[in-house]
Amino acid sequence: MAMQEHVDSLRSKHARLEQQIHDEMNRPLPDPAMLSRLKKEKLRIKEEIERSDVHLIALTVTRNARRLH
Repeated sequence: MAMQEHVDSLRSKHARLEQQIHDEMNRPLPDPAMLSRLKKEKLRIKEEIERSDVHLIALTVTRNARRLH
């Protein structure tokens, strides 16, 4: 399923961003601009995951409804 693979890819990106944020925060002198960029990208990915999850649920419900008829 292409949509599920897309969501899995987004989750991997989200996890990598989480690690990058953690690494940057633990540097002796964290770069505020870098942290801001990483956090914004992480939020964008999270929102895309949520939209994709809603879409996947809708597809599943639609497919299941068709099977019942």
